[in-house]
Amino acid sequence: MEKISRKNWALIWVLGMAGQICWNIENSWFNTFVYRKIAPDPSIVAWMVGVSAVVSTFCTFLIGTAGDRLGKRRPFIAFGYILWGVFTIAFGVTEFLPKDPLWLAATCVVLADAVMSFFGSMGNDGAFNPWTTDISSESNRGRVGGALAVMPVFATIFGAIVSGVIIDALDFFAFFTIMGGMVIAVGVLSLFTLRDAPGLAPNRDPRGFWRQFAGVFDYRTVLNNKELFWVFLVMMVYFIGFNVYFPYITVYFTDNLGMDYTLTGVIQGVGLLAASVLTIPAAKLIDRGRCALVIAAAVGVNLLGLGVVGFSTALVPLLLGVFGAGAGYILVLQALTAWIKNLYPEDRRGQFEGVKQLFFVCVPMILGPAVATPVINRFGIEITVNGVAGMVPDSSLFLVSGLVTLLALVPLVPAAKMEKRRVLQTK
Repeated sequence: MEKISRKNWALIWVLGMAGQICWNIENSWFNTFVYRKIAPDPSIVAWMVGVSAVVSTFCTFLIGTAGDRLGKRRPFIAFGYILWGVFTIAFGVTEFLPKDPLWLAATCVVLADAVMSFFGSMGNDGAFNPWTTDISSESNRGRVGGALAVMPVFATIFGAIVSGVIIDALDFFAFFTIMGGMVIAVGVLSLFTLRDAPGLAPNRDPRGFWRQFAGVFDYRTVLNNKELFWVFLVMMVYFIGFNVYFPYITVYFTDNLGMDYTLTGVIQGVGLLAASVLTIPAAKLIDRGRCALVIAAAVGVNLLGLGVVGFSTALVPLLLGVFGAGAGYILVLQALTAWIKNLYPEDRRGQFEGVKQLFFVCVPMILGPAVATPVINRFGIEITVNGVAGMVPDSSLFLVSGLVTLLALVPLVPAAKMEKRRVLQTK
C-alpha cells in the first residue's frame, strides 16, 4: 500500500499521541508518584519498571499473535485503550493505601502498574503498532517512523509541562483520573472510526495458537532475519542506557536540584521540542536507506547531551543538555522504527512486535533500573520524604547511562553492513 489516507494519518496521530502520553505518565510520573506517595526507594521503582516490562512483552506477543491469526487489529486497539485508561485511574487509588507495612503498599503499586501495562500493550504495542505497519509501505515508513518517533517527545513535553501544572495544582489522583479519561475517550473513538488494512489476511498455523505463538522463538527465525536481529541488538543496548537515567530524571530535577514540577516540565519540554525538528531531515536519509548513519550520529549527540545534564545545574546548560539527549533519543527511535518495519516478515508483523518488545522494553527496563539502583544507592543523596528515608540520584547516573549507550555502536557495525548490502541489491 503506497499511500496513507488522511483519516489513517489522523488516527496514527490521535492513537499514537494518546498512547505515548499514557506511557510517559507511567515511565516518568509513576516513578515520581512512588517517591512522593509511597517511599523514596529506587528499588520499588526498579521492581515496578521490571515487572511491567515483562508483562508488556508477554502481552505484545499474545495480542500480536492473536491479531495475525484473526487478521484483525481494530478490536484489540479499541478495547485495549479503553481498559488502559480505566487502570490508569485505578493506579492512582494506590495513593490511599496504608504505608505500614511498606512491602504491602509497594507490592500493590507494582501489581497495579503491571495490570495497566498489560492493557496498554494490548492496545498500543500488540495492535496499534502492527496496524501502522499494515497500512504503510517501505516508501513512506521514514515519515511514519518520524511521526512515531516524535510522538514520545510531544508526549514528554505534554507530560512534563501540562502534567507538572496539573499535579502542582490538583495532586496525583486527579491527574491520573484526567489522563485515564482521555485514553478511554480515544479508545471509544477508535472503535467507531478505525478500520483494518484491506490487505490484512488471517495467518493461522494449523497446529494451533500456542504453536504459532512459540514459533517465533525458533533459532531459524534468527538465521532467516539476521539484519533484523542485529538491529534489535542495537535497540536493546541503546535503551538499556536510556533506562538507566530516564525513570529517575524528574526525581533528579525535583528532589536533587530542588525544582518544582512546572519548571522541570519546561526544561524537558523546550529541549525536546527543539530536538524534534531534526526528524524532518532525518526522514530523507532514512527513506534512502541510511538508518545506520542516522543512529551513529544520534548516539554521539546523545552522549554530549547526557554529559551536559550531568555536569550542569544552571537553566540554559540544562536546556542544551536535554536538547542533546532528546535529539539522540528521537533520531535513534525514528531510524530504528523505520528500519525494523522494513524488515518484518509480512505475515508475522504482530508477532514480531512482540520480539521487538523483548529488545525495546523487557530487557532494557529490567537491566536499566538494575544498573541505576546501585549507582543511586552508592553515589546519590540521602533525603527523607513523609518520614521515610531514601536516596535520590546525582549526576553520576547520567555519566553511567552515557557509557552504556556508547556500547550500542558495537552491534550497529554489522547491522550497517547488512543494510548497505540490502539497499544496493534493491537498486
